[in-house]
Amino acid sequence: MNNLRITTIQSSLHWENVEANLEAFDLKLRTLDPTDLIILPETFTTGFSMNAEQLAEPMDGLTMQWLSKQAAERQAVITGSFIAKDEGKYYNRLIWMRPDGTYELYDKHHLFTLAGEHKVYTPGQKKLIIECKGWKICPMVCYDLRFPAWSRNMEDYDLLFYIANWPQTRANHWKSLLIARAIENQCYLAGVNRVGEDENGLVYSGDSTIIDYNGKNYFELSGEEGVFTSELNYEELHKFRSKLNFLADRDKVVL
Repeated sequence: MNNLRITTIQSSLHWENVEANLEAFDLKLRTLDPTDLIILPETFTTGFSMNAEQLAEPMDGLTMQWLSKQAAERQAVITGSFIAKDEGKYYNRLIWMRPDGTYELYDKHHLFTLAGEHKVYTPGQKKLIIECKGWKICPMVCYDLRFPAWSRNMEDYDLLFYIANWPQTRANHWKSLLIARAIENQCYLAGVNRVGEDENGLVYSGDSTIIDYNGKNYFELSGEEGVFTSELNYEELHKFRSKLNFLADRDKVVL
């Protein structure tokens, strides 16, 4: 099985400014090394805003067009979430855009009630498991990280990732929970967060990382923007699972 090259982009975000954010990410992507998968933060076009009525885009809008263009030009899958309006409802919607313009979507399941996200957005009800170069991949969004039952590896996925706007005040939770999810699900894990400060005064330290199936960090980036490409080894993952087959004893509970 082929190894998988993934690129994580940790960036500050322009508050509620779609055009400025797309331009900024376009510049970051221009010098990108060859990769298979590009992961952007949660709500990468606006920041974590509850102003969905003004900011939501249709499924053929500017952000979807930009994602399609970037995937085609880079010949790589690109993923991130944006504020989407679909059939009269608002979603914090992750898009998995392929180079040929086809895509999958995952709507954030656990909405962050402390910020009133549940009052604005509609929660998704289905996990998404996608294949890329023979790898099975499970995408999640921010607050989903706190709920291990939702992330449980019932599908034998190989890579789990979370995109986020996770504030610095709870950075220790972010770091600890990412390691826990990697170990308990015996998978590679990527956590991609933003940096900077938003209009609500929240500060974000990033702490984006890639962790292996044994809980070891490939890298961790705090407090600054950065673009990192890492290669994940499929054979090493499955050798580890064969040697320590904890997944065989998992609870057979399906949400």
